[in-house]
Amino acid sequence: WQSAFELLLQSAIRMIRLAVPSMALRGAGSIVIPTSASVKEPIPNLALSNVLRASVAALSKTLAVELAPQHIRVNHLIPGRIATDRVRELDEINSKKLGITVEEQQKRAASAIPLGRYGDPDEFGRAAVFLFSDAANYITGATLQVDGGLIRSVL
Repeated sequence: WQSAFELLLQSAIRMIRLAVPSMALRGAGSIVIPTSASVKEPIPNLALSNVLRASVAALSKTLAVELAPQHIRVNHLIPGRIATDRVRELDEINSKKLGITVEEQQKRAASAIPLGRYGDPDEFGRAAVFLFSDAANYITGATLQVDGGLIRSVL
């Protein structure tokens, strides 16, 4: 629990503590925190991640209100299945458990996504760029899902 706490929650707190003073001096800033789909839908067998990432989401929402008077916006991004090395690793693990090829596992996973494919890391990056940009100046405390429609929660 302690190492997961350090990795998932404390790292976000440390980053924010380092960034806020310079943003406050400039009179504005934007913090974008990546979390996980588990903040909307807990992922089976990932209790530590589910609990701690929900804490990061709560931190983001809390700081959005607390830092708003300093014109510092705080938002978080939720990735769906983005084609990263980590997702590939998870697909390999799941394919072995199911006795299927990695390609078949990826095909099955993609079929559960309304847009029918994994996201590209650049798509996730562009969503972050948007939240950092002036186009998002009136957005704070928001959760932006970059998931191809995978997460079905209403809120």
